[in-house]
Amino acid sequence: MALIKEVRGFTPQIGKDCYLSENATIVGDVVIGDECSIWFNTVLRGDVNSIRVGNRVNIQDGSVLHTLYEKSTINIGNDVSIGHNVTIHGADICDGALIGMGAVILDHAVVGEGAIVAAGSVVLSKTVIKPGELWGGAPAKFIKMVDVEQSKEINQKIAKNYLMYSKWYSENPTDNEK
Repeated sequence: MALIKEVRGFTPQIGKDCYLSENATIVGDVVIGDECSIWFNTVLRGDVNSIRVGNRVNIQDGSVLHTLYEKSTINIGNDVSIGHNVTIHGADICDGALIGMGAVILDHAVVGEGAIVAAGSVVLSKTVIKPGELWGGAPAKFIKMVDVEQSKEINQKIAKNYLMYSKWYSENPTDNEK
């Protein structure tokens, strides 16, 4: 069972049909929507400020979400995929965005709807990535606009796949034997 810990009077709130890995850590002022998956060794640390996660969001293995005390929050929209080993520190990630593996998103950055941040990128503080843009590099820079329908298809496919994967972990093994 995941470590769910109250801090400063804030108890994490978890939506319906969520999968929380056994070694995920969710602390403090964190609200997670429905049908989300929080994977192995992931930390959502809402001890110094709030973290809000929409519906059907997958936060993959080893990712860390944290904020600045009284200065930044994290807001993640619906149908967002956050790749393995991502660090999000006080940023906003809009609906349908995809954050590639190992990316770092810093305070007050905004990743627009359907935008893609390439693996290994570093999105600096206060950067605004507009809807449908692809950014990459360290520091991250605009690369190109992505086809809205293609981006939506890819991002939603990943989000749906992670919802499917999470169901594998909640299945009762004895049900498969019947």
